Amino acid sequence: MEELNPLFETVSRYFSLLSDPSRLKVIHAVCNDERSVSDVMAVTGLSQSAASRHLSSLHDAGVASRRKDGALALYKMSDETLIEICRTACVNLLAREGDTARTRAKTKKQAERFMAQN
Repeated sequence: MEELNPLFETVSRYFSLLSDPSRLKVIHAVCNDERSVSDVMAVTGLSQSAASRHLSSLHDAGVASRRKDGALALYKMSDETLIEICRTACVNLLAREGDTARTRAKTKKQAERFMAQN
């Protein structure tokens, strides 16, 4: 079991990053495109300090890239594993809410479109 400790630490770190609903909004906002703090604020409805804090947390954890463009800092998710964990959770939880196979399939498609959007 000791040999799995590093894996468990990594998994715990990923789930910790996904544990805040506001941070999930930020992840969704920067999943496919580079965005500034102002862009993230507009998309998520978060305050400047909250958006900056979550973007910094993601960058410091090594799962989001940050690039300077003049005075702006642009952020984008860079860790495909975290993106896939988030996408899988959203798709499966939304699909589970459906009553019938057809409803589940429709809901799953909606969830997949949601995660593909910004």
